[in-house]
Amino acid sequence: MGADTVLADEAGDRAKERRREQRGWYFYDWACSVYSTSVLTVFLGPYLTGVAEAAADRDGFVHPLGIPVRAGSFFAYSVSLSVIAAVIVMPLAGAAADRGGRKKPLLAAAAYTGAAATAAMFFLDGDRYLLGGALLVIANASIAVSMVVYNAYLPQIAEPEERDAVSSRGWAFGYAAGALVLIVNLVLFMGHETFGVSESTAVRICLASAGVWWAVFTLVPLRRLRERPSTRTASERAPGGGWRQLVATVKDMRRRPLTLGFLLAYLMYNDGVQTVISQASVFGSQELGLDQSTLIVAVLLVQVLAVAGALAMGRLARRYGAKRTILGSLVAWTLTVGAGYLLPADAPVWFFVLAVAIGLVLGGSQALSRSLFSHLVPAGKEAEYFSAYEMSDRGMSWLGPLLFGLTYQLTGSYRYAILSLVVFFVVGFILLARVPVSRAIRDAGNPVPEKI
Repeated sequence: MGADTVLADEAGDRAKERRREQRGWYFYDWACSVYSTSVLTVFLGPYLTGVAEAAADRDGFVHPLGIPVRAGSFFAYSVSLSVIAAVIVMPLAGAAADRGGRKKPLLAAAAYTGAAATAAMFFLDGDRYLLGGALLVIANASIAVSMVVYNAYLPQIAEPEERDAVSSRGWAFGYAAGALVLIVNLVLFMGHETFGVSESTAVRICLASAGVWWAVFTLVPLRRLRERPSTRTASERAPGGGWRQLVATVKDMRRRPLTLGFLLAYLMYNDGVQTVISQASVFGSQELGLDQSTLIVAVLLVQVLAVAGALAMGRLARRYGAKRTILGSLVAWTLTVGAGYLLPADAPVWFFVLAVAIGLVLGGSQALSRSLFSHLVPAGKEAEYFSAYEMSDRGMSWLGPLLFGLTYQLTGSYRYAILSLVVFFVVGFILLARVPVSRAIRDAGNPVPEKI
């Protein structure tokens, strides 16, 4: 057997192993996206708002820790608190993952903590709004930490030219799972009397089942992903080095201002994306007067179309480059959120039109942002850099909910609250347009793909 044949066989084996890991990697999107869809986007916002309203005083305020909070703002404030908690933990998790070279134990710990908190939402009834807020903080912070480790695998399991496609398939898997579980949720919620349960119990079953789903399917990536040996020196791997490594990472990123420029742009526009996702059902139920069944169907539309949108935008990126495709999606986001302000109340058809627009751009803008950032990460520092990315993705996404909640608290109108989010997409577009991504990739020491 010739040397060329041996090399070809080895390359084929490596490609086969890489594809196996990629398929396992997709399944974490499949596992955890149900939380984002069924819990954060559909059920928990309106339900927790109702629980808070049941506990409110005559003026419509609850008083967690003695602080007066309008019941309608409690969910948004809880989301903000959850991501502030994640900000504290994520950089340490990223540094620990790269320093020790063992990502799977961290992924498992974060995933199962979040899944347990989500399953415990079954006990959220009556006026237990504080329990709901606490479980939301734990689950939301846990999924953010788990995504630091999960995203850090992308540069290790995919070659530069295939990352847009791999990242897009991951998002597509997630949205497909969200759609599948939402169909089951819709059957249970709309037919709750047939199943012999109350509407409240049906919602709590839907919330808890997302935690069970998350826990079960996390087993797939934990079995298929493999560990890579750490590239850190002995002193960097020493106990207590997490904070030192975090400081070193910040200093390292300061030497790459173009990477920081992308993160700043992503922080802005993704803050808007995350807030639209988490607050859309509250806007639909409280401002537009839509019932829970209508909201579920709308989110189901988003999930189904996001699968197609993620794959289609992945193909557009191969032709026009990821940066241009993302910029186009930000224009669409701006127009869509602006249109949300004008939606008439008690008109489900227009809310469905808005859901179609969101679905077509949602998955693609997120998937391409993730793959584009993977090119800006120096080799061996994936988890650390993705902890900063995840802070921009989920960890710094307290600004949008905070602005949304404050706008509602000051105006009493969810229309003004949703309109306030336009600023994130406009500013994000301007900042991203100014980043020369090809030069940023070279500065990170990585090869520049033909289309970027």
